[in-house]
Amino acid sequence: MRQIIIIFVFFLFEWYAFQAIRAVTKNQWIQIVFWLFGALVVINLIYQFNSGDKSQNLNPIRNYAIGFMMTLMVFDLILVLFLFGEDIIRFLFGVGRKIFSNEKPTTFFPSRRKLLSQIAIGIAAIPFTGMIYGMIWGKYDFRVIRHSLTFPDLPEAFDGFTITQISDIHSGSLDNLEKISYAVDLVNEQKSDVILFTGDLVNNEAAEMLPWMSTFSKLSAPMGVFSILGNHDYGDYIPWDTQVEKNENLEHLKQIQKEIGFDLLLNEHRYFEKDGQKIALVGIENWGAGGFKKAGDLQKAVNGLSNEEFKILMSHDPSHWDAQVVDDEKHFHLTLAGHTHGMQFGIEIPGWIKFSPVQWRYPRWAGIYKEKEQVLHVNRGFGFLAYPGRVGIKPEITVIELKRG
Repeated sequence: MRQIIIIFVFFLFEWYAFQAIRAVTKNQWIQIVFWLFGALVVINLIYQFNSGDKSQNLNPIRNYAIGFMMTLMVFDLILVLFLFGEDIIRFLFGVGRKIFSNEKPTTFFPSRRKLLSQIAIGIAAIPFTGMIYGMIWGKYDFRVIRHSLTFPDLPEAFDGFTITQISDIHSGSLDNLEKISYAVDLVNEQKSDVILFTGDLVNNEAAEMLPWMSTFSKLSAPMGVFSILGNHDYGDYIPWDTQVEKNENLEHLKQIQKEIGFDLLLNEHRYFEKDGQKIALVGIENWGAGGFKKAGDLQKAVNGLSNEEFKILMSHDPSHWDAQVVDDEKHFHLTLAGHTHGMQFGIEIPGWIKFSPVQWRYPRWAGIYKEKEQVLHVNRGFGFLAYPGRVGIKPEITVIELKRG
């Protein structure tokens, strides 16, 4: 039933958007191509989710099917908005002619303006082209973002301590070994003291990581590579035959992390030590506001830590910071999160604009946030999910330097 509704809505949008195409050109071949492309997109989407693997798990092919559907829907939606606005005006003109005109109009609606349809198609073509670009090139256009953070109570031995954070690998979506190998090398080239991964290694199934184990096992840092679980790592978004099978999947994922050299923190903490001084690294399981899994247990993770100790917290979902972290008496100096991906779509011009629709759901969605002498950093993500691309929001490798002062 859900698929039938999606198809109905899609072709309703297609029909409405077609009015702009028809107003601009009478060339039947262009009109046929418009309908044919739309039909192929929706047929491919239905086929991908109703043949072969019945798990409904996302993979590169299914991601592309979703991506092309989203791209065409955005194109149609912009046309519909323009045409609907024009139709309101045409309706009002029609009413006016009916009431006030001495001549009886042959049609109720005035003809659609070709110029407005041309403008609408031109504007709709911008995000359409951008989303195609994002699928081909944008999703692997990795960038390194650097931050220097100063804390008055940072132990002197850790002045200049560096962290490289990555998040949201979503290995089941990846499809280019050369690009991912480059990104892993780029992480290592930062030569940070530690590498921290803040969750969502897979889309749902541990097996997604198998082709990528040798690549990500190359990640290394002098003080180690540490990780936590994200909401997708629990396999909650696909059906399982039994709960036992689902539990085994999670255990398999934990084992994979161990085999590739990730020290997975499950509501627990570790210490980094230098010159007789130490700071604490705290890692919790996923805790997200709303309907997301709340397996994270902050109090269990900090058991044994004093309020005064310098703490770095890894928590996948940034909503956890506002809900539990920032007001906790333990005082977490730096919290690292991911989860939002920056919605993989937005506009960022340093010093001028920083926008993504995801900010309407997550006010703290990317970059640095400070409150009560504590800092939250939200990573924009390494990989991607569903829409297999990125537009304006590049995949991120973050380097954070801690300074005392």
